[in-house]
Amino acid sequence: MRKHSSGEREGEVTGMIETQTAKVPSGVYLTAAVGSMAASAILKAAGKDDWSQFVAHWAPAFLILGLYNKMVKQNGSDSRAHKTRNLESSAA
Repeated sequence: MRKHSSGEREGEVTGMIETQTAKVPSGVYLTAAVGSMAASAILKAAGKDDWSQFVAHWAPAFLILGLYNKMVKQNGSDSRAHKTRNLESSAA
């Protein structure tokens, strides 16, 4: 039975997560960001300044998640490392 190194396990877990998140359309993250901005504006107008600031901080996180999702869909995780491993195993 082959023992997996921590790097291989991390790669497997990352791959499983990315497989699931790749199913989410990129527009969902943009919609969530715009929605959080709108909710923040509504809370600000309602005089709930603390909640408005809290919700406003969600927008950048959603945009970064959307960017990560897009990059994973286009390039995959560690695509260069996977290619190198495949080349090494085929050369052996």
